Amino acid sequence: MRKILKRLLFIIFLFIGPGSLCFSQTTTRQVFGFNIDNGKKKTEFKFENYNNLIIVSMLLNDVLPVKFILDTGVRTAILTERSLSDFLSINYDRKIPLVGTDGSKVIDAYVANNVTLQLPGATSKGQGMLVLAEDYLQLKNYLGVEVHGILGYELFSRFVVKINYDKTTITLYDPGQYKPKRNLKILPISIEDSKPFFSGDVMMLNGKSLTAKLMMDTGASHSILLQTGMHESIGIPEKRIFTTLGRGLGGNIEGYIGRVKKVHISEYQFQQVIGSFPASEMLVNLYKPNNRQGTIGGGLLSKFVVTVDYFNERVYLKKGKGFKKGFEYNMSGIEVKAIGTNLDTFIINELTADSPAEKAGLMPGDIILNINGHSSSNVKLNDINAFFRSKAGRKINLVVLREGLKIKKSFRLEKVI
Repeated sequence: MRKILKRLLFIIFLFIGPGSLCFSQTTTRQVFGFNIDNGKKKTEFKFENYNNLIIVSMLLNDVLPVKFILDTGVRTAILTERSLSDFLSINYDRKIPLVGTDGSKVIDAYVANNVTLQLPGATSKGQGMLVLAEDYLQLKNYLGVEVHGILGYELFSRFVVKINYDKTTITLYDPGQYKPKRNLKILPISIEDSKPFFSGDVMMLNGKSLTAKLMMDTGASHSILLQTGMHESIGIPEKRIFTTLGRGLGGNIEGYIGRVKKVHISEYQFQQVIGSFPASEMLVNLYKPNNRQGTIGGGLLSKFVVTVDYFNERVYLKKGKGFKKGFEYNMSGIEVKAIGTNLDTFIINELTADSPAEKAGLMPGDIILNINGHSSSNVKLNDINAFFRSKAGRKINLVVLREGLKIKKSFRLEKVI
């Protein structure tokens, strides 16, 4: 599957933009906001990993189980389904319009305060939250799992946060008690408008290089995203795919997928990294205020055990199990969405032009019933996407439902970039 969700998340928060919401932020000394329960110094809990996105389970207002994406790129918690807050009779302070890149009103949202969020071992009282008037982003459809919102700065501003992608655990530490181990590598960061930024060296395929200002974004599943127009050395690779990179409040965002020759972060260097290059020049205006060139997402961060320390403005890195694994992209050309009440119907949403799947005769709207002998009733969207990223030359056998007829189609995965 295209990494649409990762870019989708990156884009919505660009569109909300700095300064559009004004919530008071808490500190570790205040009563309101997140605190570790029972006066403990740390707490650890499991998370779910979907396409390198971190999904945590919480209770909303002590009653309703919800799942939020943990996102360093978000300043204020966001609930994507107003029906949930209406069910809990949450009061809204005011209604505000959210606008897209074209400057026109797209969707209404509501500001709620005095909300309670409860993670395993940590609770937030008096939480501010933005509630979208409708589920415009359809996060659950592109992940194949129920997702109800996004949580970011409220957590990272209160704790030192350790993310272990291998064990799928998050550990929250009292910042006054956290002592890093000596074997961790330090990546200096700066916190600007509640988001973490750092410098990394990037070399393009044509040999041009730059020291890029990058945002660390756990709420994006891409490896690296670079914005043309923000530095003369950033160019779209000749070998690339033009595709939909994501959806924002203003609609689809088109762009290119290609490779970056080298990415150097702290003491670590990565070769042939999959890169995303938005085509819209309008996005440049969203990067200019902090003069950044791009973002690093979960595709690269997941190669480490990452400990984020906003208080000392540093990130601690330790190699994870997947550190040496290469970077691969969807080799089928199929983008799949999960639909239905239980998100167990998998529909081909889009096909890349001239891709193996398109050449085999697959079409948007086809419903996948079977993939390589596995019934769709026994797999998840994550599993289907894993097939499409597995290995060049692998044969994919699909049974799809089209206008009431079962059709068999086969093709081989092909590296296009």
